[in-house]
Amino acid sequence: MKGLFKSKPRTPVDIVRQTRDLLIYVDQSSASLSDSKREEKMAELAKNIRELKSILYGNSESEPVSEACAQLTQEFFRENTLRLLIFCLSQLNLEARKDATQVVANLQRQQVNSRLIASDYLEKNTDLLDTLIAGYENTDMALHYGVMLRECIRHQTVARYVLESPNVKKFFDYIQLPYFDISADAAATFKELLTRHKSTVAEFLSKNYDWFFAEFNSKLLESTNYITRRQAVKLLGDILLDRSNAVVMTRYVSSRDNLRILMNLLRESSKSIQIEAFHVFKLFAANQNKPPDVVNILVANRSKLLRLFADFKIDKEDEQFEADKAQVVREIAALEPRE
Repeated sequence: MKGLFKSKPRTPVDIVRQTRDLLIYVDQSSASLSDSKREEKMAELAKNIRELKSILYGNSESEPVSEACAQLTQEFFRENTLRLLIFCLSQLNLEARKDATQVVANLQRQQVNSRLIASDYLEKNTDLLDTLIAGYENTDMALHYGVMLRECIRHQTVARYVLESPNVKKFFDYIQLPYFDISADAAATFKELLTRHKSTVAEFLSKNYDWFFAEFNSKLLESTNYITRRQAVKLLGDILLDRSNAVVMTRYVSSRDNLRILMNLLRESSKSIQIEAFHVFKLFAANQNKPPDVVNILVANRSKLLRLFADFKIDKEDEQFEADKAQVVREIAALEPRE
């Protein structure tokens, strides 16, 4: 007789609904719950989130099943489960937070009927992106929210929203936070924002050139922090050497103030900063329409630059680097002062 009353296994939809109910319960009743009742509910919630993760990622015994993933994803975004999970994340224990972060990250890649429905949901709920960005100000939540945010930025509409919102300016401060793991995470998100979606980034930089590069130069390239300078000059190279940003690159290398900053970076004691600075400096040298003030700075510093490049070596042999260096030396040697 016992076998007749076995409980039916829960479907992915059931697990999402129960998770949502528990999140609502915890969110609304956190103050009024007794400690034992609260512990029980939180344990149940953690177990559900772990099951969601297991469906999406598979486990040691089985691969994820696409039909189950699609059902889970559809139910998750049908109502406000994502919103609840983001706002209740701080109430979960560390393991449950990690699981929840992985669930949210995976859901950004799940397609239902060939659509990334996470993208549609976030487009209608952009305030959640503001919440994730502000997470960098909370040392306990920053790394979890940072992972979620980077996965959300995979969607072009999300990246465009973040770039066009006032929040993008906050990254210049987050990258300089005194906590290394958080500042590094913010730098990784900033890089993703400025390199993943080429057309969106090119449009953003063209429209916001003046304030963006004023901040980039003063707060990042001229930062007193070595790691900030190293990451910034590498990112600057990635941006300017991308063909999508050709117009922005031409404008950047026509500025004598930008040239001075790069020449200072070339003189750094750090080899890695010098090399990344060289990859940007060579664009100034290669510009066939150099403004007179740029030419005159290069001419005035010609002997110092040629001396620097004569001793400029990298640890492993690199034919392209040597060819670039030879070209830069030729360009500088041939310059004539301009009025």
